[in-house]
Amino acid sequence: MIPTTAPFPSTRMRRTRRAPWIRDLVQENTLTSADLIWPIFVCDGEKARQPIASMPGVERLSVDLAIDAAREAADLGIPCIALFPYTDPSVKTPSAEEAWNPDNLVNRATRAIKSAVPSVGVMLDVALDPYNSDGHDGIVRDGIILNDETLEALNKQSLAQAEAGADILGPSDMMDGRIASIRVILEENGFQNTMILSYAAKYASAFYGPFRDAVGASGALKGGKKTYQMNPANADEALREVALDLAEGADMVMVKPGMPYLDICRRVKDQFGVPTYAYQVSGEYAMIAGAAERGWVDGEKIMFESLMAFKRAGCDGILTYFAPAIARLMR
Repeated sequence: MIPTTAPFPSTRMRRTRRAPWIRDLVQENTLTSADLIWPIFVCDGEKARQPIASMPGVERLSVDLAIDAAREAADLGIPCIALFPYTDPSVKTPSAEEAWNPDNLVNRATRAIKSAVPSVGVMLDVALDPYNSDGHDGIVRDGIILNDETLEALNKQSLAQAEAGADILGPSDMMDGRIASIRVILEENGFQNTMILSYAAKYASAFYGPFRDAVGASGALKGGKKTYQMNPANADEALREVALDLAEGADMVMVKPGMPYLDICRRVKDQFGVPTYAYQVSGEYAMIAGAAERGWVDGEKIMFESLMAFKRAGCDGILTYFAPAIARLMR
C-alpha cells in the first residue's frame, strides 16, 4: 500500500529529482555486472567468428574465442556465461544422441573454459532442439512430442554436462517432471552441488526466432511448440509451473521471454521469494539492436532502461546478449 502523503505544496515530488546526487540517493533499484548472465553461441573451428544476421553485433564463436569471451566476462565482473551450440546438421538425429556425447561442442567448450577461467560460472541448456533433426525440445514420434521418453534423454544429457564441469544446468525443454528426473540422476552420480536454473515459465513465443537462427534449428523445426511451452495468455499457470519445479528440486527459476512477461516475473518473485531470473531473448535483443543500428532509438539508453525493468520487476538477474556491452559502459 502506498502511504498517505501530504498534498502539494507540502509534498513536491520533484524535490528529489532536482540533481544527479539526490536522484542517485533515492534510486530504488540498481543494475550491476553481477546481475548478468551472458549467453554465448559456440561453433566448430579455430579463431572462427560467424555473424548472426538476425542478431546485430552477436557472433558464434569457436571454442578458443569462447575462452577469450569468458576471460572478458571475468574482467567485466560478469559472473556467469551460458553456452549454446551451433550443431552440424550431419550429427542431428531423431533421437538427438549428440546431446549426451561427452565430446559434443558445448561439453568441449565447458571443459576448456572451466580449465582456463575457473572463476566464471558456466550454464548449459538442457533440451534436445540443437541436436534433434525435428528441431523440437523433445523426441518426436508420429508428430507427437514424447514426454517420458524425452526425460530419459534429458537425464543422459544432464549427466554428460555435469561431468564436463557445468556449474548450472538450465532445463528449457518444458517436459513434465524433468526437474525431479534430472535432480535424481545428479544426486545418484555424485553431482549434489550442480545447480538447476529451471526455465520454469517458458512461453510459446514468437520472440525466439533469431535464437533458432543462431543454433541452426529454424530450418529443422517441424510444427510449433505449443503442446509443451506455455500459452502467452496464461499467468496463473506460470505459478503452478514454478511451484512444481521448486518442489522437484530447482534451485532457481526463470521466466522466458523477458520484457513481455514482466508481470510474471513480479508475481513469481512475490509468491515464492526464490532466486528469480528472466531471459531477454533474441527477439527482444534484435528489436533494440536493430532499431539502434538504424539510428531510430538511443541504443545505450534503451539497453539500460530495458534491463532496469527486470530489476524493478523483482528479478535477481538477467540473461541478456547486451551483457558485455552494458558491463563495459557501467565500468
